[in-house]
Amino acid sequence: MAQSEKAQPAGWTEETSAHFIDLGRYYVPEREAQIAAICDLIPDLPNAPDAVELCCGEGLLSRAILTRFPAVRLHALDGSRTMLDSTIRLAGTDAGRLETRLFDLAAPGWRQFDFPLRAVVSSLAIHHLDGPSKQALFRDMAAALASGGALIIADLVSPATPQAAALAAQAWDDEVRRRAREIDGNETAFDRFRAEGWNYYRDLEADPIDQPSSLFDQLRWMAEAGLEAVDVHWMKAGHALFSGRKPL
Repeated sequence: MAQSEKAQPAGWTEETSAHFIDLGRYYVPEREAQIAAICDLIPDLPNAPDAVELCCGEGLLSRAILTRFPAVRLHALDGSRTMLDSTIRLAGTDAGRLETRLFDLAAPGWRQFDFPLRAVVSSLAIHHLDGPSKQALFRDMAAALASGGALIIADLVSPATPQAAALAAQAWDDEVRRRAREIDGNETAFDRFRAEGWNYYRDLEADPIDQPSSLFDQLRWMAEAGLEAVDVHWMKAGHALFSGRKPL
C-alpha cells in the first residue's frame, strides 16, 4: 500500500476531507444505489485484474469493489491523506489487494499504467476539472483500459437551463432533508448542508473548484475518446452516473 507524495488540489483541505467523511452520508443522493450500480457496471475480465478509483474519498466504493470482486487489485488515488487513510481502514482484510497513492487529478504524470485496466471509476471528483481537462482525462483513461474495460463516472453535471438548475437544487435539498430524517430523525444535517452552501445548484458561481460540464458533453467526449456503449444509468438532483466501454 504505497503513498507517493503529491499536493492535494487547491481549495480542498484535510479539514474538508474530514468534514465530508462526517457528512457525506447525508449529502450524496442515493449513495448506496450509486455504489451498487458502479459495481454492477464493472466488467468481468479475468485477464485484467487491475482497477483504478480516481479520488477514492473515504473508501466506501473501494470497499464495495474489493468485496464484490475478490480477484481485483484496486489502485485507489486521492489528493488527501485523510481520505487515503480512511480507505485503508475500510478495506479491512482486503487491504492486501489495495494500493493507495496521493495524486493530483489534473496532472498528466500518473496516467500511464504498466498493466491494462479492467475499470476506471470515479465518484464526485471529475467536476473539479474544466471541460478540456475532462476531455484529456477521458482520452487517457480510454487508452489505459483493457479491451472491454469500462470508464464509470458518478458526478455533478451542469444543467442546460436556469429552470433545470432550480429543479436540481430543490431535488438535492429534498434528498438531503429525507436522508437526515431517515438517519437521525431530525433535520440538523440538512440545516448544516444549507448553511454551509453545499448545494452547488443554489449558487452556480459559489465555489471556484466546482466546474461541472453538461451530461451531453461528457457523453460525447467519452465517445470521442473511442469508448462505445456510452450510456446514462442513473440521475437525480443534478448527479448522474454514466459509463463507456473500450471496444473488444
